[in-house]
Amino acid sequence: MDIMIDDLQGSGVVELLQAHLTDMYATSPAGSVHALDIEGLKHPSITFWCAKQGDLVLGCVAIKQLTPTHGEIKSMRTAAMARNQGVASALLSHILDVANKRGYQQLSLETGTMDYFASARRLYERHQFDYCDPFADYQLDPNSAFMTRLIEH
Repeated sequence: MDIMIDDLQGSGVVELLQAHLTDMYATSPAGSVHALDIEGLKHPSITFWCAKQGDLVLGCVAIKQLTPTHGEIKSMRTAAMARNQGVASALLSHILDVANKRGYQQLSLETGTMDYFASARRLYERHQFDYCDPFADYQLDPNSAFMTRLIEH
């Protein structure tokens, strides 16, 4: 598996992100969906990575720089056919390494509180993310769980 910065142009990535948005709107009330569309992921504050095996897209993840020392995980997604194969852990380890190299002191995320998101929350817990209050522009929302991890240098 190769993890590389992606320009959000390939059909495999576009399909994966469309499936991500479809699932987010199917499982969360519209006002509680914080997933970004493709144009939103092209913002200069965001770096987007894709995990591939050859031409096959296995997953994706992005980091949004909130401040020079604080990043946010966005659009973490594993393709259905690649689930339970370590893709999400590899992507998360990759961006933790990137956050460290960038000098971030903290990496945070928002995910859902519904059962659909339980495996994602367990993944973040296994990687030492702790639950926290809303950060950046987020507001308290019963449909959102906020997590953060300090980055040790």
